[in-house]
Amino acid sequence: MICFSSLAAAARRTPVGSAVLLLLFAALPVLAQETPRQDAAQGALVYRIPVTGVVEMGLAPFIERSLSEAAAAGATAAVLDIDTPGGRVDAAERIADAIGDSQIPVYTYVNRRAISAGALISLATQRIYMRPAAVLGAATPVTGEGDRASEKMVSVMRSEFRSLAAARGLDPQIAEAMVDEAVAVEGLVPEGQLLTLATDDAVRVGYAEAVEDWDALLAAIGAPGARVIEARVNWAERAVRFLTNPLVAPFLLSIGFLGLLIEIKTPAFGLAGLAGVSSLGLFFGSHLIIGLAGWEVLILLAAGILLLMVEMFIIPGFGVAGVLGIVAVVSSIFLSLIGSMPTTGDIMVALNVILASLAIVGVVAWQLIRRLPRDRRAQKILLHTSTSREEGYISAERRQDLVGIDGVAVTDLRPAGMGRFGEENIDIVSEGGWVGAGTPIRITRAEGYRHVVRAIGS
Repeated sequence: MICFSSLAAAARRTPVGSAVLLLLFAALPVLAQETPRQDAAQGALVYRIPVTGVVEMGLAPFIERSLSEAAAAGATAAVLDIDTPGGRVDAAERIADAIGDSQIPVYTYVNRRAISAGALISLATQRIYMRPAAVLGAATPVTGEGDRASEKMVSVMRSEFRSLAAARGLDPQIAEAMVDEAVAVEGLVPEGQLLTLATDDAVRVGYAEAVEDWDALLAAIGAPGARVIEARVNWAERAVRFLTNPLVAPFLLSIGFLGLLIEIKTPAFGLAGLAGVSSLGLFFGSHLIIGLAGWEVLILLAAGILLLMVEMFIIPGFGVAGVLGIVAVVSSIFLSLIGSMPTTGDIMVALNVILASLAIVGVVAWQLIRRLPRDRRAQKILLHTSTSREEGYISAERRQDLVGIDGVAVTDLRPAGMGRFGEENIDIVSEGGWVGAGTPIRITRAEGYRHVVRAIGS
């Protein structure tokens, strides 16, 4: 530790020392200000949020939660580490809204590529930083076949890119050229080609700053040596992404409908009904969480189920209520799959999910009808295809004690009727045609409820 009293006493002995002493005391306020800045930078906290792979609806809740956690933790900034070929426009818009509502600064680090929806997300942040050889742009919406989307959707995207660029003080025409090939930018892209900015071009037009690596980025945002927390997908978000996967959704729908169909055919609510309700709940609940389905979709689903119940339990036959119920249920499923701004690809995915579900339900139902009646484990639920006497099936208890007893026909036997034997009236059938009432008769055979008689003396 330096002893300032000894230093001052030594410095006062010479003119040069006195001058040095004066300069030292003059510099103390500056040193006192610089030390806290360095401590603040070293104690800074930055959230690193990965945006990798295809931009899908499950990504939006993850970004929203990560930005909220970063603000609650008192982070200096949040950085979106982007490497994506693009994805859903509605998902990118929801992420852009979350960035705009963030309570802390949000920056983009283009870690190789920010294409299409990734470019929209990048423009929503306060500043874009790009590593060498990274690319940004090519954001025109396309169909599932890779063709250019409708002019209406292109116009919406062009306006959104323009407004985001203008809000950040960037050249709006460059942003428009990323969406519409009809927009030319001198020195960057001619008319007829979409604009994709490499790192050097983006820096030259002021759209980004070049950084060598992550440490250089931290220094650029004023947080060198900051503590970095990398946001990770939690189990709930991972489950929602799994349940909304186009490969999983058909199985959820199939299990749901099969469970309900089996439950309708059984006298009490059991495992099949529970599985059906749970599967449909997981399907619609997961799509509701990520924003693909709204409450209007759930209302439409409830209306469809109600119409089907009316058709099954109140109105005989199959008519208007049943048709409307099926249309409402299928429509609710379709709407929950396409979202608010669907492309042709999104619509095709939704149709494939519905068709796959119908195919699975049809195949499984056919197998159940075909195999269960012969399955011993299902004998307590379903009857065999035949219930013969040899297998022990009888319609009533056999009354062998009645064979040979004489009585009288109470009604005309044509050939069935009623006979009285002692004090008991019994349903009987004549083995020889018509027998008039009052005719003496005798029971010759007892076959369950069928007692065969013959007129005495015939």
